[in-house]
Amino acid sequence: MPAHTDSFPVDIGRYLRRIGLLTGAGPTDPALPPPTFETLSAIVAAHVRSIAFEGLDPYVGIPVADLDPPALARKMIDRRRGGFCFEQNGLLDAVLTSLGFDVVPLAGRVVWMREPGPMPAETHKLLAVAVPGDEERYLVDVGFGGCTPPNPLRFVLDEPQATELEDFRIVAIDPADNHPVDPEVPGQLSMQVRIGGQWRPLYLFTPVPRPPVDALVGAWYASTHPGSRFVAGATVAIVTATSRLNLAGDQLTEHHRDGHSVKTTLGSAGEILEVLDSRFGIDVGDCPGLAERLTASLAAQR
Repeated sequence: MPAHTDSFPVDIGRYLRRIGLLTGAGPTDPALPPPTFETLSAIVAAHVRSIAFEGLDPYVGIPVADLDPPALARKMIDRRRGGFCFEQNGLLDAVLTSLGFDVVPLAGRVVWMREPGPMPAETHKLLAVAVPGDEERYLVDVGFGGCTPPNPLRFVLDEPQATELEDFRIVAIDPADNHPVDPEVPGQLSMQVRIGGQWRPLYLFTPVPRPPVDALVGAWYASTHPGSRFVAGATVAIVTATSRLNLAGDQLTEHHRDGHSVKTTLGSAGEILEVLDSRFGIDVGDCPGLAERLTASLAAQR
């Protein structure tokens, strides 16, 4: 593995400090962690607790148009912002690849909390990761918002896998299920989470690699289409050691590992901005027009 990071698309030392795996000033070119499962697990767990899932740029009318790793690093590392799946998993792809992991981008069709209906578009990005010397493959996804898996998942079918929060599993899709499948696409899989004793589908996907242009198209759609949830409302989420913290508009919800939830209605744009800063770690000053957009949205719904 290279000893120097200046040729990498992302400054690995700054990234590791951003997610809390390096502390203090330290050397400008720190020793990189080896590409092991332990490193992968530590990075994923730290990432989801440190870099918030958010679509605030689309909410204020700024398209997500640049998915090059240096641009993602400037936003999520240097500017203390978050991002949605194409940004989050795009940044992590660059980091893991630089560390020596074999990373394959995949795409998913989101069916979480959707009624049965037409086949949704591929608007989600996730990663298949191989560890050198390890025959196991892993699915890594740090960008699914309120149900982001907080740990890597082994790429095995029909086996519940415990994480620091919920249980997840990957299953082969039964065409008799409620959600539509494309009969022309073989090998479709479903990522599912167990909530309240029930398995619920998050997204459908196949293990077929996706080129970068597909992510560009998906990010443009998700950040500009009038029907996108990121354009329609302020959506933010982050993982803590024992809970998930979700913000949708003026509704702040904390889902605890033991099953209980605490919901709070925020009374003003100022309260929302304070929570974005203090609870989600987002530099709200980096998102021009956010206060005005929040104020207008609150006035329209009350």
